[in-house]
Amino acid sequence: MAVREAAKGLRVNYLIIFLSGLVLLIVAFLVFLLIIKNIYGNYDLSQILPSKHNLSILQDGKNKRVAVLYSRYTENMLEPGSTWLRDNIDTWKKFIFNAKFQYELISDQDIELGKHYEYKLIVLPGSKSLSDKEIVNLKRYIENGGSVFVTGSPATFSDEGKWRGWDFFTEVFGMKFNREIKPEETYKIHTLRGNLPLTAQIPTGYALKIATWDRPIYAEVLEPRTTQVSFWYDFRKEAGLVREEIQKSAGISYGTYGKGRFVWFGFEINSVLGVQKDFIYFEKLFNNSLNWLVYNPTAFVKDWPEQYDAALVFIPTVTEQSYNINNLNTNISGIKVNPTIFIDPNNVLNDPQLIRSISKKGDIGVVVDIGFLSSPEDTINKLFSKEVQTSTIKFAVDTLKKLTKQPIKAMMPLNGYYDDNTMQAMSQLGIEFLVTDSLTDRSVPEIRIRNNKQIMIITKTARDDYEIVRNYGLTNTEFQRYTYEEDVDRVLFEGGLYVFKVHTNYQLLPQYASVIKDIFQYAKSKKMWITSLQELKNWWTHRGGVEVRYEARSARRMAVELNNPKDEIAEGIVIQVNLNKKVKNVEVSSDIINTKIPKYTLSPSGDAIYFYIDIMNPHETRSLIIDYENVSS
Repeated sequence: MAVREAAKGLRVNYLIIFLSGLVLLIVAFLVFLLIIKNIYGNYDLSQILPSKHNLSILQDGKNKRVAVLYSRYTENMLEPGSTWLRDNIDTWKKFIFNAKFQYELISDQDIELGKHYEYKLIVLPGSKSLSDKEIVNLKRYIENGGSVFVTGSPATFSDEGKWRGWDFFTEVFGMKFNREIKPEETYKIHTLRGNLPLTAQIPTGYALKIATWDRPIYAEVLEPRTTQVSFWYDFRKEAGLVREEIQKSAGISYGTYGKGRFVWFGFEINSVLGVQKDFIYFEKLFNNSLNWLVYNPTAFVKDWPEQYDAALVFIPTVTEQSYNINNLNTNISGIKVNPTIFIDPNNVLNDPQLIRSISKKGDIGVVVDIGFLSSPEDTINKLFSKEVQTSTIKFAVDTLKKLTKQPIKAMMPLNGYYDDNTMQAMSQLGIEFLVTDSLTDRSVPEIRIRNNKQIMIITKTARDDYEIVRNYGLTNTEFQRYTYEEDVDRVLFEGGLYVFKVHTNYQLLPQYASVIKDIFQYAKSKKMWITSLQELKNWWTHRGGVEVRYEARSARRMAVELNNPKDEIAEGIVIQVNLNKKVKNVEVSSDIINTKIPKYTLSPSGDAIYFYIDIMNPHETRSLIIDYENVSS
């Protein structure tokens, strides 16, 4: 009896075990959902179940995301034995692989048979010759939400090599062909606009060199669904009406067609020339283009304070007829501007009273003769040696210091050119700004470090009065004003810095000086920041110190990290996060306790978020989580 009772006491209650296991399973599932939510943000349960649709998305993301067309129709048009198409495609494969995208080569027949619909992005490298069926299927693919990355003159020839025209180009990309660039020009400067999804983290106004052997294309945007990213027009060398020439010379664009997207480069990617930094920035442009096409985010720190789209610095220069500097008083009255007035001591040594008068009108910079180059390429042993440059600059600076009782922090080479010896000398003498007529690869300032000291280089970004009044012979103030305004508009289009440089023997002549105030008023009306060299440097240093990192966690969440690694406070910074798709109901939080959430707004188009950073302390990091709902197109 005792044995039976003992055995009975050991009986297992299967119902309790089942219910306990069920509770543990539910708790584990809820914990799993909580972990998923913490990592990937809001989601629908249907999005994480192992359904056929979700598994196909996962599979596509791994190995069927990008298709690169190897167009035999195009290859058949080339000279026998030509490797032009193969070389182009090899370069595309390298860039796509470096961007960590998987790709597959497809054929003309794959598109004709509709096999291209399984890919998220189709690349058409130099695909001049396509069949009618390919065109129909590609248009249907983009209209239904697909993306294409295209170079050159797509589908301008039939599969038989017969001229078809630009109808496909105009209809799909919303652009008009203007002309080809002749190979005799060897290479062309190609200027990139700033503050766009495709040019994120590339210096505004960056000038790429593009070889012309593949006959790059000038095009013009016709429809608002297409955005111009760059232009071929070179204000440094080419004549013409600037606004019109820029509009007619688009070389890169992006936009939409139906539910789909496109990016068009008017040149082949094998045509990019330059040094290492040129290829670094081009690769960034390429990667940004891929990300925009597949709805991945990009981000950057905006170039200028919140309310401005570009900036202006005023550089009066005392040359002949130095007394005309007094015309500044009446022609900048009522406008908040602190110019840096550049003086060559040799021109005014005989009039110390004038120099003292000039010093009350603004900061003082020095013009110094450090040698002469016959051309920008002749940089070796043409300028003075480091020792001679140092002593020459020091003499000029000391002379002006004694006469103006001001520190001299800015220098302008007399003949426009400089070298590393110049910057070494400047760092030794405490000069912070180098204003030069040397051509540059950007339309924004550049900071260089020499002997642990910062030197801000400001190069020529617009035509000055030497060109407008002296070279063009424009003595009518209306024509002068129009020409300056053209350059203001161009710099605004780029989003860069307008260097407004005038001289006492030209624009500062009494009969012309009134134009200066007109240009200030025009720039101010166009949301251009009128600033001083010192204020510009303070801003640019703080802005350049803030770093942005970003990562898409899921279709509804991304992470952004803001970092100020410097020993100085950063103020008034604007961060633009391009989600590259339309969203709504944005919420920003942090997975780190006590993180200060900055003020933010969603762009009117719903595809970008702006963060407004009042203050970032030295070495401060903010880790932000952005949640949103996608808007179906």
